[in-house]
Amino acid sequence: NQFGLLFVATFFICQFVLMMQFLWRYIDDLIGKGLTMDVMVQFFWYMALMLVPQAFPLAILLSSLIAYGNLGESSELTAIKAAGISLMQSMRSIIIIVLLVAGLSVYFQEKIGPDANKNLTQLLVSMKQKSPELGVPEGVFYDGIPNTNLYVQRKDMNTGMLYGMMIYRQTGSYDDQAIILADSGMMQSTAEKKHLLLTLWSGEWFENMKQQDIGGAAEIPYRRETFAYKQVLLDFDGDFNLADASSISGNAKAKSSKQILHDLDSIRRSNDSIGRGFYEEAKRYSFAPPHLTAVDSVRLKKALAAGSLPDLDSLYASYEEDAQRDIIKNAARQAQMGASEVASKAEYVEYLFRQERTHSLEIIGKFTLALSCIIFFFIGAPLGAIIRKGGLGVPVIISVLVFIVFYIFDNSGYRMARDDNWTVWFGRMISTA
Repeated sequence: NQFGLLFVATFFICQFVLMMQFLWRYIDDLIGKGLTMDVMVQFFWYMALMLVPQAFPLAILLSSLIAYGNLGESSELTAIKAAGISLMQSMRSIIIIVLLVAGLSVYFQEKIGPDANKNLTQLLVSMKQKSPELGVPEGVFYDGIPNTNLYVQRKDMNTGMLYGMMIYRQTGSYDDQAIILADSGMMQSTAEKKHLLLTLWSGEWFENMKQQDIGGAAEIPYRRETFAYKQVLLDFDGDFNLADASSISGNAKAKSSKQILHDLDSIRRSNDSIGRGFYEEAKRYSFAPPHLTAVDSVRLKKALAAGSLPDLDSLYASYEEDAQRDIIKNAARQAQMGASEVASKAEYVEYLFRQERTHSLEIIGKFTLALSCIIFFFIGAPLGAIIRKGGLGVPVIISVLVFIVFYIFDNSGYRMARDDNWTVWFGRMISTA
């Protein structure tokens, strides 16, 4: 009875602490965006549902420490032992409760957590797209405005001035592209929140134009304008609109185990087919120099097909000096192009396998998090009986230290496995071990 009451109380405390920690990460996306109360309520509701499984282990650890610390401090454990009841026997009813909590953790992660995570991610993406004049970062391109990429070198938070601006606009075709450079500017939403007004100072405007004939001969491919002051109106819906859910459909955290296993099989097949395609393409890639005679070309192809090479040095020496220089230049150019292509494909393949690893990590993590509820109880209860200190003093300090160690191992293992430095199983199980 005492453990049940303590678990409920500590659960809400742990839930509040985790929510504040999560909220601190996204505070910049909430402040000053003019979000309505119903949006904020949805945000906190989905956040609370998502963090419930993470609050269970810490709540069990803290409540078991306090409960058995109280029993030890009041000498009730001594009386229990004197009556011939072992510590394990006294834990039987609580073990059943802990197993039920572990099962509830699995249920939350399978049925409630994925939808909550998907809805929360959708809300966060929508919040970032609202009021872009407040969310434009420094030093990187911002693509939250339709058909526009915006770069700001420096931003003054007090006055709202933007410095070192670079704007790329494109409305669908190459002819409509424009580049705008400005020393400074400001961005504001219009009253009806359907457009963004850019006020720019000291800049230049480069714009591609459709080909026009002047005097029947001249063509003007682009125009250039230098301005001291200019206002630009951009299409932008400033009202709060939910982002498209399809853009976050690949998030493994928003899937149940059944969905992850289904998608994981598809991802692996896709990765294998792409890898085989790259391999076949590499086999067909030819580095043959352009000056080969017909006879030499046929001989080289036959040798390559047979898995051997002719004497390339003598073949190279048979050409004149000018042709040799051209061959070297062509070989260097092809090697550079090949290296660039390999680097590009390697980056894409790394993204594909990273997606596979995150799905594997997520499905393992659903069960290790539930297992940690049981483990934390068997840490907390005997430890509380040893220290014999109840209340919120020593038990809180010990439980926080234990949870920090667990969190460091869990977070580090996840990142190392996700980045392919450790195997998936080792990275996900190290905190539990």
